[in-house]
Amino acid sequence: MIEAWRKKYFGSSTSLILASIAIGLVTALSAVILKTGVRVIQEWVQYISLTKHFHYLLFIFPTVGILLTTVYVQVFRKGNLGRGVANILYCISRKSSFVPKDKLYSQMISSILTVGFGGSAGLEAPIAATGSAIGSNTARWLKFSYKERMLLLACGAAAGISAIFNAPIAGAIFAFEILLVDMAMPAIVPILIASASSSLLSQLIYSGQPYILITDTWRSNHLLYYVAFAFIAAFSSVYAIRVYFYMDEVFAGKKRPYLKAIAGGLLLGLLIFIFPPLYGEGYDMVQHMLHGYADALLASSFIIKTENVWYIIDFTVALMLLKVIATSVTIGAGGNGGMFGSSLFMGAMCGYAFAHSVNLLGIGHLNEVHFTVIGMAALLSGVIHAPLTAIFLIAEITGGYALFVPLMIVCSVSFLVCRYFEPYSVYTRKLALAGELRTTDKDKLVLSNMKVEDYIEKDFIPVKANYTLRTLVIAIAHSKRNIFPVTDEAGLLCGIIMLDNVREFMFADELYDKTLLKELMIDPVATIDVHETMQSVMKKFEDSGVWNLPVTDHDKYLGFISKSKIFTHYRQELIREVDVPG
Repeated sequence: MIEAWRKKYFGSSTSLILASIAIGLVTALSAVILKTGVRVIQEWVQYISLTKHFHYLLFIFPTVGILLTTVYVQVFRKGNLGRGVANILYCISRKSSFVPKDKLYSQMISSILTVGFGGSAGLEAPIAATGSAIGSNTARWLKFSYKERMLLLACGAAAGISAIFNAPIAGAIFAFEILLVDMAMPAIVPILIASASSSLLSQLIYSGQPYILITDTWRSNHLLYYVAFAFIAAFSSVYAIRVYFYMDEVFAGKKRPYLKAIAGGLLLGLLIFIFPPLYGEGYDMVQHMLHGYADALLASSFIIKTENVWYIIDFTVALMLLKVIATSVTIGAGGNGGMFGSSLFMGAMCGYAFAHSVNLLGIGHLNEVHFTVIGMAALLSGVIHAPLTAIFLIAEITGGYALFVPLMIVCSVSFLVCRYFEPYSVYTRKLALAGELRTTDKDKLVLSNMKVEDYIEKDFIPVKANYTLRTLVIAIAHSKRNIFPVTDEAGLLCGIIMLDNVREFMFADELYDKTLLKELMIDPVATIDVHETMQSVMKKFEDSGVWNLPVTDHDKYLGFISKSKIFTHYRQELIREVDVPG
């Protein structure tokens, strides 16, 4: 009904454009609510801890935020929040671009509580997830097709990045570089419109440039310094990715959510108490650095300060190394946020430390603000493996288009070197290792959308291992299949019986009650776990050379999967995947 009405009065293309505008505007409002909510809590926290001189509360507040987030997730979301950009990619790869309705608000609530009270993470991933939910559910309500739904999901994510930074071009590029790895170019129009609409409304309601504008041009004789720094940024990105996932594994092994929230919160509080710039996103500190006030980093620190000129470099390097730990603890302990903003913070520290070191050594005279800006782009490029997003985001939010050439050089080198050591980004690593990442390879792309559970055939008659041959003969008489799964009393798969292998016994009546089926069964050449990816399934078919394989769930027999049925549905999925909205 809705689909017919939409197409009748607006047409497919026009309704897609109108939907993208609406998604952009709603996402912008969500971004304003998110930023305002975080700012209100942070101002209250700073008033209590700094104005009232209760500095020790900086140690407590992060725990309060993570614990409140954990309570919300456990009570209202049943322990499942689905954090960040990786969850968006999972919805695209495995959920046909359907994003659960709770993402319309759950990401905002949880990230406001986390970051507002001092969680050391960015707001970009939560707003991108919120925008994706707005786009996906708008498409579902208006009955758009599968491809259009994926496109509108990306429109929401682009609008989220655009609104949070007031950077519409970077938002659009983010959607194409991270989410729509195989979308045709006509799809860029709705994304650009959604991103522009979101940025416009966000600026009208929540005005202000995130960072200082850069107007000075770069010096070509500093090219070698930019290249050298690119390698430092690349290895810093590798460090960030590896530490992030190491900490993720550490926290994933802890099953008591409230105890984990308290322990992680106290650890985070200790880090922030010693290094206050780790509080929240850290953008205020970066802004001070871009104005040339790097000493502001030390203003609220309780570490004993010295007159040593290298002290500020030691401090910024420590902040760079600890920021990813603080972010990992924030998220691992139960908070919500992302590595996008943390990568920018790390990059700013890295760039400033490099330039200031060169200047102190007297081997050059580098513009420290330029390297602070370029460092932000370089770390972002390496950590999320998105050089174009990094280049245009930094150029937009700082007005640093004069730095376009060094941005291109540093981001490209950082991306290529980091990808050599870490083939997957902080967003895609876990999905890729689990075989659940969307890909530009059409075969893999189609297979990634197919689930084993949808192709299980259950018309095979199972028999028990301790049954006699007579039971098998009766089963053969009532079956159209030539394979019989053999299970035990608990339903676990013990083996299979092929009709061709027992044909000679079927005419020996004297064996009917003497021969047990466990004596006739053989091991299947391979078994399929119901949670396996279809790429893995097809490899097992190819290696085994058979056309039917049993499917199990923790060794419990579920049915069989047929290669011919997969091929039939593969062709249908391929046709659907190639169909691009006009």
